[in-house]
Amino acid sequence: STTEKPILLNNIADAEAFVSGAEVAVIGFFQEPESAEASQFRLAAGRIPEVPFGLSTSPAVLSHYDVSANTVTLFRRVDNDRRDLDMNNRDVDTEKMTRFVRMNELRLVTEYNPVTAVGVMQSSLRFNLLLITDKMSPKHPERMRKFRASAELFKGKILFILIDVSLNSNERVVSYFQLKKSQLPALAIFHTPDDEHDVMTVDEISIERVQDFCNRFIQ
Repeated sequence: STTEKPILLNNIADAEAFVSGAEVAVIGFFQEPESAEASQFRLAAGRIPEVPFGLSTSPAVLSHYDVSANTVTLFRRVDNDRRDLDMNNRDVDTEKMTRFVRMNELRLVTEYNPVTAVGVMQSSLRFNLLLITDKMSPKHPERMRKFRASAELFKGKILFILIDVSLNSNERVVSYFQLKKSQLPALAIFHTPDDEHDVMTVDEISIERVQDFCNRFIQ
């Protein structure tokens, strides 16, 4: 995109519109827009093109979000949560900022991998619904469309997660639910506090089936 990253947010209304306009949004709060920390932040913004980055030096905006200068905050819609990274610590650099965003960027449907695993574990949502499938399948785009539409219905209640079985790092997840590749795709729902779970193999994903499976388990 040709828009300047990060976007300057000069007042509370701009900042609120920016946060509510994306599944995941990041704002850097700085005292000086030209500080060393702010330039590291700009580099991080350039590395993650698909996440919107904003920058604010407005005392009113900082006060509104209850942050001090040199803080990077990630806002996410899926569990209505936020994560703060204090940059006053001297060793926070572009690498650490990029990792902080990658770790915490949970979405309506989050793709599970060794980096996002950390954010998934730390989410306040107690229910996780996993779609265990092969992304290479020609049916994948349609499955994802329905899975995503289902996620909208359980926003703030259940974390929807995609497990791609073509990644070797995800083999342990498949074996945990005692599934064979021949049984996939499958849905697995998980209650994190007590490891209670249920598994359903599905030929085709439908919004009704996902809804029914989730509601039954929650009840």
